[in-house]
Amino acid sequence: MSLNIVLIEPEIPNNTGNIGRLALGSGSKLHLVKPFGFELTDKRLKRAGLDYWQHIDVIYYDSIDDFFTKNSDKNMVFLSAHGQKNHWDISFEDDLFLVFGKESVGLPKPLINSHQDKLFKIPLYSEHIRSFNIANAVSIVVFEGLRQLNLK
Repeated sequence: MSLNIVLIEPEIPNNTGNIGRLALGSGSKLHLVKPFGFELTDKRLKRAGLDYWQHIDVIYYDSIDDFFTKNSDKNMVFLSAHGQKNHWDISFEDDLFLVFGKESVGLPKPLINSHQDKLFKIPLYSEHIRSFNIANAVSIVVFEGLRQLNLK
């Protein structure tokens, strides 16, 4: 089983490092879409990813257009606080692409608007927060996917 974690324009190296470590531990592929808010040589990225970074199956893209051109035939879902359906309603399948936006603003509005039927959220049970930290959100969704895939 393999899921694909897609980070559109990640901004915080620690988050990306933690998500890389999660990708490796969950058997997922990591797709990183530029521009990044950090350099790939950033110590915080390496610290969060520990010495695992060299083992992570990571693919880099020069832009959001580059990502969608190269993966136009792939099955994707989009995660956003603006989704109407919950993440456990995703029909998880092998090789599914889970697309997450950048930390400061989430997914670009054009993606949200054009993928309403594939837009999901993680439910929040407090009115005092807008969203979860991206590394936590990715963990929640990936392991829900693995749970569902293991039940099939």
